[in-house]
Amino acid sequence: QVQLVESGGGLVQAGDSLRLSCAASGRTFSSYAMGWFRQAPGKERESVATISWSGGNTYYADSVKGRFTISRDNAKNTVYLQMNSLKPEDTAVYYCAASNVLGVPLRIQEYDYWGQGSQVTVSS
Repeated sequence: QVQLVESGGGLVQAGDSLRLSCAASGRTFSSYAMGWFRQAPGKERESVATISWSGGNTYYADSVKGRFTISRDNAKNTVYLQMNSLKPEDTAVYYCAASNVLGVPLRIQEYDYWGQGSQVTVSS
């Protein structure tokens, strides 16, 4: 069992930056691939960024490529999402999730554990 707790969300203006954190407890954090997903009102949950267990491989959705950076600190059992140049369309609830799948899993169904979500609101 893995427990995930997100933090760092909030209300910002377009062009600002935020860093989300996801602290994990429970079973060995370093054995899981970690992903950030988001869900805007009326839309399906989508993958934003994923990082392999070692941190050596990452994936980014086209909509955030070049603006967001995912990273992890296995010693601190924490994964981060640095979000720069935020846009109003980035407004959503952001979730972190843990997966036993090797590499950089992209599908929601591949993730076993989820956090409670953190609201990010970007005003224009």
